[in-house]
Amino acid sequence: MVSRNSNEVPASPLAALRPLLLLLADGEVHSGESLGEVLGVSRAAVWKQLQKLEPLGLQVESVKGRGYRLAGGLDLLDPESILSSLGKGGASLLNELQVFDQVDSTNAWVLASLEQGVGHARAVLAELQSAGRGRRGRTWASPFASGISLSIGWQFNGGVQLLEGLSLAVGVALARALARFEVPDVRLKWPNDVWCRGRKLAGVLLELSGDLTDRCAVVVGIGLNMRLPAAAAEAIGQPWIDLAEVCPGIPRNQLVAAMLDELLPMLDAYPEEGFARWRDEWLALDQFADAEVCLQSAQQRWCGIERGVDDSGALVLECAGERKVFHGGEVSLRPARGADERKV
Repeated sequence: MVSRNSNEVPASPLAALRPLLLLLADGEVHSGESLGEVLGVSRAAVWKQLQKLEPLGLQVESVKGRGYRLAGGLDLLDPESILSSLGKGGASLLNELQVFDQVDSTNAWVLASLEQGVGHARAVLAELQSAGRGRRGRTWASPFASGISLSIGWQFNGGVQLLEGLSLAVGVALARALARFEVPDVRLKWPNDVWCRGRKLAGVLLELSGDLTDRCAVVVGIGLNMRLPAAAAEAIGQPWIDLAEVCPGIPRNQLVAAMLDELLPMLDAYPEEGFARWRDEWLALDQFADAEVCLQSAQQRWCGIERGVDDSGALVLECAGERKVFHGGEVSLRPARGADERKV
């Protein structure tokens, strides 16, 4: 099943702007008169619509005597294009694909679906999230059409213990998808970040629902930076990078399809295979392998040498010759003071 702006949610204010966005997406100059003719509105009405694009982070340039253009163009999500780009594995496992102009949070949307028993193998994308969520209660910056905001719902039998290390396996699947487009210098940071050239490219947020000892469900939420506008970047409180900097020109719809092709089979096989199947690939991409790092919880801090992860995905930290094991939870990893954050 494919849908855009499903009737299950109120129509987004962006829906009225989509015809204009489709016209400007080519990055070429369009006169106000020609835009008005195609849209069936006056030039004044076109001007009013253009003024509504800037708050979305879209830079509309006025070319004197010629008209308007959207700098750099716009690569809009298209469900039909995504489905046509899917391989057999991804296509056979996907139950539903939804693309919204705007939602509060794709994770929240899928989580609500799972709690109603209808969210298994449902993938939800949004051009804009008004309340995107990151790990530990942080917000995730997701300006209009600037990246990929994707959430996938999946149901499991056997309890939450089967999902140990899942966020790390998701990272490996994302690295595989990026490798299809020859994105250079991709690394993984424990427990749920994708880095590139020493900065954060994507983040993963898992949320659980149901009976954690028996039948349960997980939402796999992914935010990936493709081309962040400068205004949005100022609000990000850590080193970041986007694909436009390292590998411009990757089509968003094809990248989404590649992500689904890697993620859906992984989720399907995970209860039987577990993280051990993915451990070697994760270790090969470990951003902080054998580096001095510090782990921080709400009350404690541990510093030492990062020695990879075990078969469950737990981090191994060597502190004063003693090895300690840490599971994800509310622990954050940071390079030790003076360590090189930009290691690749």
